[in-house]
Amino acid sequence: MQFDECIRTRTSVRSYRPDPVPDNIMRRIIEAATRAPSSGNVQDWEFVIVKTPEGKAALASAAFDQGFISTAPAVVVICSDLEKITNAYGERGRALYSVQNTSAAAQNLMLAAWDNGIGTCWIGAFNEEAVKEALVLPADMRPLAMITMGYPASKPILSKRRPAGEVMHWETF
Repeated sequence: MQFDECIRTRTSVRSYRPDPVPDNIMRRIIEAATRAPSSGNVQDWEFVIVKTPEGKAALASAAFDQGFISTAPAVVVICSDLEKITNAYGERGRALYSVQNTSAAAQNLMLAAWDNGIGTCWIGAFNEEAVKEALVLPADMRPLAMITMGYPASKPILSKRRPAGEVMHWETF
């Protein structure tokens, strides 16, 4: 798939076929995620891949009972190592750069997944403490995004986007 087509056709997928995402494709997708920019190249991200029914059910529960999460063949939880980013940038790193860095990695992950025929959905609504507990995360590891992954059950419907001319501002707002 050409990059422009990948960008234009990627959309959120919430209904998946039961086929697993092969480990070699998952590795390729995570490698693409790690090519994202990060503040000072700190690369504070960590990726927890969850495939078991119990693990996915715990994440669905932590995400305020968004049941479709447990039906995805895999869920990737993207975390920030807060100790690493705070050591580099203090409180601004902890509060802001951690979110920016993991967001850039999430976008790369979703585009790489789509390029491999894997649908994704970014989940941001979840109880962080419940996710930390479910994944047995260390104290300084903050879960910032959950990405469901799998082969789409049907052809995804593209959501409408605002035209570039409507959101572009030159020099001042």
